[in-house]
Amino acid sequence: MKKIALINDLSGFGKCSLTAAISVVSVMGIHAVPLPTAVLSAQTGFPSFYCDDYTDRMDFFTDEWKKMGADFDGIHSGYLAGPSQIKKVLRFLDTFQTNASIYLADPVMGDDGRHIKAFSQELLDGMKQLCARATITTPNLTELCLLTGTDYAKLTAFADTDDYLTRILDVAKQLLNAMPNNACSLITGIIRHTEDGSFIGNMAVTQDNCFYHETPYIPQSFSGTGDLFAAVICASLVNGLSVEAAAKKAAFFLKPAIEDAVAEQIESNHGVDFEKYLGRLIAV
Repeated sequence: MKKIALINDLSGFGKCSLTAAISVVSVMGIHAVPLPTAVLSAQTGFPSFYCDDYTDRMDFFTDEWKKMGADFDGIHSGYLAGPSQIKKVLRFLDTFQTNASIYLADPVMGDDGRHIKAFSQELLDGMKQLCARATITTPNLTELCLLTGTDYAKLTAFADTDDYLTRILDVAKQLLNAMPNNACSLITGIIRHTEDGSFIGNMAVTQDNCFYHETPYIPQSFSGTGDLFAAVICASLVNGLSVEAAAKKAAFFLKPAIEDAVAEQIESNHGVDFEKYLGRLIAV
């Protein structure tokens, strides 16, 4: 059975990080192998939570798996609390990454033009190092701008213009140039407002092609949707799908779960009830 190493935190409430990724990867027929960066009572968006930081224990996983002779078809890193954890991930990549393995780096640093609490220049520099090793990276528009030194406000000022996607493409190519050959930069959460309505889309950029797919925009965000999206992408690529097919698969899976969450007025920190739609990942 194929295996993906999942490097992320484990949160009791929030339906995000490892809780989300393990479910997705498993239902897609792949052995999910978690490497926890921290264990939390609830994800950090909640007003109160307990966190047990695993930074000092991450190397034990790497060393023990090396002793076992473990190998991985995919590696997926998500939220990292700081530069120290990035160093641990780089060591993991030095140990297990091969030319044949898929490495997805989700450079979690912010959204809607705002940084996460843990953001620092050192974190940004570390995320750039991870992206430079990645087969595919999945930044949102805020993270794309951080990684490329682009002014977010100036870029999104063109959101209602015809050349908005072209401008994003130009920035995405800057990130792609810092990545390995045959890599892909998949930009998520691109919001467009047109005469026909508002839409949210994802743009996949490689050296030879560009693919853009969008769905109607729902003006509400929920914990874990980015983690679920990235997990579907990583597992799909490990299973041999194209980036285009993977992005469509992820959107097909997430759309009804988000619509349900809006209709049921679920509080955003609790995430979406994706479990009932996991079968969609098998059927398509």
